Amino acid sequence: MKYSQRFFHRNTVAMWLATGGYCGFFPLAPGTIGSAVALFPAFLLSLVPTHIGWGLLGIVCLISVWAADRAETISGCDDPGFIVIDEIAGMMVTLFGHPFTIGVVLSGFVLFRILDVVKPFPIGFLESKVPGGAGVVVDDVAAGILGNGLLHLAAMCRLL
Repeated sequence: MKYSQRFFHRNTVAMWLATGGYCGFFPLAPGTIGSAVALFPAFLLSLVPTHIGWGLLGIVCLISVWAADRAETISGCDDPGFIVIDEIAGMMVTLFGHPFTIGVVLSGFVLFRILDVVKPFPIGFLESKVPGGAGVVVDDVAAGILGNGLLHLAAMCRLL
């Protein structure tokens, strides 16, 4: 059997990951769908100790960069809309370290989507300056970091 005929061909795996299990091909708001898909792995991440969660989150981000880079190469497009693994990573970053309650999850989801769409500084700057798969992912991870910080601020102010 040729390498290209194997079931787990790296392009197949990369596209499956990059599209969030192909949900990135959903015709309406694929980024929002990808963010919603992230809620399950974010929930699982909330169940592990924080020090292990940091490592797992780092692995997710590295895999996201690889998959996004491969998907860009395969498609021949820069940051095509069907790549949603960046939203998955960003949403996971947003919710990391917070209690997985309905208020936190809904607030985090809305915050992340707003930050991802509006791209305030430095989010938009990072997206424009970093090439390849890293550029696809870095703005969403930055939005996730900012969203996470805003959730912490809201929790400190007893808003959540």
